Amino acid sequence: MQVTRLKEIYKKKTRLSRNLYTRSTNIFPGGVSHNIRYFEPYPFFTTRARGKYLYDVDDNKYTDYWMGHWALILGHSPVQVVRDLSNQIRHGVLYGTANDISLRLGEYIQKLMPKAESMRFSNSGSEATMYAVRVARAKTKRRVIAKIIGGWHGYNTTLLQTVNYPFEVNEGTGLIPQELRFVKSIPFNDLERSLELLRPIKHDLACIIVEPLLAGSGCVPPVEGYLQGLEEFSHNNESLFILDEIVTGFRLSIQGAAQKFKLNPDLFTLGKVVGGGLPIGVLCGKKEIMSICDPTLRVQKDERCAIGGGTYSANPITMTAGLSTLRYIDDNRNVIYSKIDKMGEYARNGLAKIFNDAKLNVEITGMGSLFLVHFLNSRVGRIASPSDVALSDRAMLVKYHFELLAKHGIFFLPSKMGAFSFAHAQTDVKRMLEATTSIIESGALK
Repeated sequence: MQVTRLKEIYKKKTRLSRNLYTRSTNIFPGGVSHNIRYFEPYPFFTTRARGKYLYDVDDNKYTDYWMGHWALILGHSPVQVVRDLSNQIRHGVLYGTANDISLRLGEYIQKLMPKAESMRFSNSGSEATMYAVRVARAKTKRRVIAKIIGGWHGYNTTLLQTVNYPFEVNEGTGLIPQELRFVKSIPFNDLERSLELLRPIKHDLACIIVEPLLAGSGCVPPVEGYLQGLEEFSHNNESLFILDEIVTGFRLSIQGAAQKFKLNPDLFTLGKVVGGGLPIGVLCGKKEIMSICDPTLRVQKDERCAIGGGTYSANPITMTAGLSTLRYIDDNRNVIYSKIDKMGEYARNGLAKIFNDAKLNVEITGMGSLFLVHFLNSRVGRIASPSDVALSDRAMLVKYHFELLAKHGIFFLPSKMGAFSFAHAQTDVKRMLEATTSIIESGALK
């Protein structure tokens, strides 16, 4: 009854979005162009965004914690990025040739992340991780890719395995078993078991790819020594250690998670923040490894790894947005990271206290500016892996997020982690905590 009433509140506020969604289902499968953007009863349709706010077609205003799939660390439409984009548009949006803006962005990434000795731009994170594992196979002459159970690296075929619970079930039709036979899945935060699974295949192990903080599968941080143990095994085995920093790069620190956890990846991927709000993926790594992709080398075709980038790779619009964003972050790094990390800590501690005082069994995960509430139950007493996340009370989490959306104008993509941007303020955290208290007192989370 509570859920039905809440949906009616939402429907009354979003009548135009409902009409647009009905039209949209005639064009797009499920009415959306990315599966996770759908939520029941239908998603609202955004018309503009500024700072920390989204505005929909019904003129509702939402404080946004989804922040463009966590990409918008400076908030929506930051003034300096919009200004630089406006200037670049006058000079062209797609050259289809080499351009100096891509060089400047590449040099800036190298300045902030010295481990990016060599790199290649693409148009999405999915492409970057696809290229990463291909390079690993080419360099090592081995076949097996190890990934995390529940780990998400985009929709490329090689890595679309053990993403969603139940993890042992195929991710969907269209995936041929032969394509997945050389992918080995290992459990996050269980080093002993992971190494136990890797040892029998070590002579054919091309790489281990891992997100330093599991993002889409539940905002789960690594336990001490886990990432370092995987890296040590990789290097001792002459396999490549690949860090997927598409979410964490420039989000957890100016030098990403590699610096935070003192890691030395052979390859790593970037995306989201580095695009400044435009489509991007970046494959970075040691020059000696990336040189296998060099089209100028006089080698046989079968000795070179073919990776592209795409028609729109390194286009001047994305390069401008990325360069503008990184420059602003670099110039203001202390105040930016101090502010967003403090808000993240304030939110995690504040939410934990509110739920604890209400005697609701929850755990708040995250680090830095990222956070997520998990409702525990008889099956799950703590959150340490995607399996724990999947077995927690996800329906309650969706209800909580939808309460925030429908009644308080606070937007989390239901069930997904939240992210603070530089545009948010401590008052936003306070308002979210007050809204959470109000939801609990209303009895909606019983």
